[in-house]
Amino acid sequence: MTEKLTHLDAEGRARMVDVSSKPDTERVAVARGEVIMLPATLALIQEGGIKKGDVLTVAQLAGVMAAKKTSELIPLCHPLPMHQVVVDIQAVEELPGLRITATVKTFGKTGVEMEALTAVSVAALTVYDMAKAAEKTMRIQNIRLVEKHGGRSGDIFLEE
Repeated sequence: MTEKLTHLDAEGRARMVDVSSKPDTERVAVARGEVIMLPATLALIQEGGIKKGDVLTVAQLAGVMAAKKTSELIPLCHPLPMHQVVVDIQAVEELPGLRITATVKTFGKTGVEMEALTAVSVAALTVYDMAKAAEKTMRIQNIRLVEKHGGRSGDIFLEE
């Protein structure tokens, strides 16, 4: 684990990290989270019965759009060219709810972990917004990085 916080200067003030001397490498990050809901709400989403429209498609697009805006939302994030953003939303009866997974790829000097986490977060918020009329007790939970590839720290797998 890194002992030094890279977003602080010598006086402890926040700063954007200078990545100009780092080599460009392929970078991939995968993040995941869940929206927990009643089985009836999950069925309503799957059947297309939510009045606001197709929850899964709108949430998927919201996640992609959010990943592209991450540097505008997180103050010290670098703006990055993203070569691919995939947001996958699966119904999981055992939760019950939706499992959201975002995979972001780029070729650059810094990773795309924040972009993947932002994609999952905004996709989950979109599910909540679209389905809240059907259920106010939904929970967004467990948003986390599950793997990353590339860069100085190499490949990291935090779960299967």
